[in-house]
Amino acid sequence: MNTAIEDDSTLTDRYQTTVPASVRRALKLKRRDRIHYTIRDNGEVVLSRAHNESSQDPVMVSFLAFLERDLREHPESIQPVTASTFAEAERLTSGIEVDLDEALTEDDDDA
Repeated sequence: MNTAIEDDSTLTDRYQTTVPASVRRALKLKRRDRIHYTIRDNGEVVLSRAHNESSQDPVMVSFLAFLERDLREHPESIQPVTASTFAEAERLTSGIEVDLDEALTEDDDDA
């Protein structure tokens, strides 16, 4: 059975606090790490290690931001995916075999 970790800290005049050592150890936090706070409806706060944004693909992040912006600015462009859409995708990819378990070549690793 896991034992809950409980600890206290004090807010300074500038609303800053030190994360207690027991919490830093439990979350494996180091200097300059980011912390994520989730505040639940009942006032409970969940403190967790923030996701490392630098591990995200910057091209994908930019592309998704572009898509989000475009969808917000042009909602009239949103079209449903239909059976004919799938049929066209199947037509365009027919005869192409993909082995998802195949190892990448050196050239593919750099892409």
